[in-house]
Amino acid sequence: MKPRTTARLYWTLTIIFCLMMIADGIAGLMHEQNGVTAMKQLGYPIYIMDITGAAKILGALALLQHKYRMLKEWAFAGFAIDFVGAAASVALAGMGFVATLPALVLTAVLFGIYFLWKRYLISRTQMASAYEPEAAFATPAAATL
Repeated sequence: MKPRTTARLYWTLTIIFCLMMIADGIAGLMHEQNGVTAMKQLGYPIYIMDITGAAKILGALALLQHKYRMLKEWAFAGFAIDFVGAAASVALAGMGFVATLPALVLTAVLFGIYFLWKRYLISRTQMASAYEPEAAFATPAAATL
């Protein structure tokens, strides 16, 4: 895949994913009725919606920024834990395999975005090193702190 294609695909999927997570986070913070019903069916307290709602909004913002790589890595990990936990909760509550599919599909999409992000970083490094040979060996500023 060409670097430009990788970049476009990465940013398109990331923006769509983040908009979905922001919308879901807002719905959680507003205690949207379907979410409240789902939390009650799973046996979770309703205040979990506040925690996960805020975390989804912050995680989406972390995925959209490009300055702090470690923050983005943690956001990917947080979303993965959230989706795997959601799939496990639904499965263990006896709701059936079909009910776990949305969380499993989102996990697959998340891993796809993560893979594209890594490819995007590699292509950016290669393009930078083509113009500035020493840029390929530069130490990130955060690593020197």
